[in-house]
Amino acid sequence: MSVVVIGVNHRTSPLQVLEKVAINPADMAKALHSLSSRNNIREAVVLSTCNRTEVYAVTEKFHAAYADISDFFCELGGLVPDELNNHLYSQHDDAAVTHLFEVACGLDSAVIGEHEILGQVRDAWTNAQSEGASRSTLNLLFRHALETGKRARTETAISRSTTSISFAAVEMARELLGTLANKKVLIVGAGEMGEGVATAIAANPTTEITVVNRTAARSEELANRLGASTLPLESLDAALHQVDVLVTCTGSGNFILDYEKAQQVMSARFGKKLLVIDIAVPRDVEANVGHLENIELRNLDDLRDWARKGVEQREGEVSKVRVIISEELERYTIDSTARQAAPLIAALHETAEEIRTAEIERYAKRLAALTDEQREAVEALTKGITAKIMHQPAVRLKEGAGTPQGERLADAVRDLFHLH
Repeated sequence: MSVVVIGVNHRTSPLQVLEKVAINPADMAKALHSLSSRNNIREAVVLSTCNRTEVYAVTEKFHAAYADISDFFCELGGLVPDELNNHLYSQHDDAAVTHLFEVACGLDSAVIGEHEILGQVRDAWTNAQSEGASRSTLNLLFRHALETGKRARTETAISRSTTSISFAAVEMARELLGTLANKKVLIVGAGEMGEGVATAIAANPTTEITVVNRTAARSEELANRLGASTLPLESLDAALHQVDVLVTCTGSGNFILDYEKAQQVMSARFGKKLLVIDIAVPRDVEANVGHLENIELRNLDDLRDWARKGVEQREGEVSKVRVIISEELERYTIDSTARQAAPLIAALHETAEEIRTAEIERYAKRLAALTDEQREAVEALTKGITAKIMHQPAVRLKEGAGTPQGERLADAVRDLFHLH
């Protein structure tokens, strides 16, 4: 049985492919059921963020599972294999585990050490558990991944400075404009990304923030908390006539600003420049909007290029995180191999208990005169003797799991106690 990861991310895929295979949270249950129903997938967890869509799976046949997951991606994005395969990456066993640990620690993110990814890994696992797609093997793996991510952030400085897409977007806007002081910023989308952008901007009290969201209650709650204002979605076009910066992060799958609408907006601005930062996947702003005069459009690809500047600042922390990942990989391997011995140990204890209870039944007549207290003492005594006899074999089986010596011990136990 192998653990595999197959996916596309910001390193292997252009944005136009990545956005096609992004999964809306509302569609995650359907995606998990689609994967779990395939013949070669025993367990599955899907991690879909603005930087990646990855499938973690348990399988007995790697190549067959690869074909199943590749088909899943093609169906998801309406792609043919030739459009997808050059962008797919795959790892199995220790390499797959290491990859997940790197993701959880923020080493595989566009913004090194980002905060959001750990919560996204947790949510992906929780979703898979609720749909019955993640069971013993992936539950153990993802528990270790979350622990590894927490250690990285607690024991190193990997998450200092600009460590989220949201904060990076604000920093890039500040760099492009020189300052955000006394600027008007319009944020479309009040989810996790929108909240991160608004929070980062609110640190500058002279910046005027307006939040637009499909669900008014959400934007109003965020605006009240940060001292911002809100507008209904229908007022978006009029608001664009006045602002200096537009940040979009809805990921709704539909353009909130296409080329035609952008032309109309710019004609009403009379030459005033507009900076547009689209950090949604799929994109909220049509790509050719950036060709219009006086509009400067930046998307996630641009943001990733900009964020690489900060990698050198945390390079020393990256090496420290890799040490933690190495330690946690060893700990996971020990736990995983110990679990492989668990069924045999359970069978051994069950056999010992059957022998114990059979012997007590054989002496039932001789024990009939015992009081209840004396009978309880016999039960406790025999159970204690059985447990002590079984303890050392169980320890040796756990310690040897996954090694040639462990296999020899396991075979010997099976033969001696007729376990199958």
